Amino acid sequence: MRDSAGLTQLQVANRMGTKESNVSRLEKGTGNPTIRTLVKYAKACGYELDFGFHHA
Repeated sequence: MRDSAGLTQLQVANRMGTKESNVSRLEKGTGNPTIRTLVKYAKACGYELDFGFHHA
């Protein structure tokens, strides 16, 4: 998402109100982020996450 948005990790971190190192860890997959964190990351990159459930 970040690359598609043309943003640096620092820019995303500033938009999320966190540190660049936290964005780096999130992108590396080393950790267990909350849904709230994932939503904030997506929003900072200009995206929206949809956790909708659909009955088949």
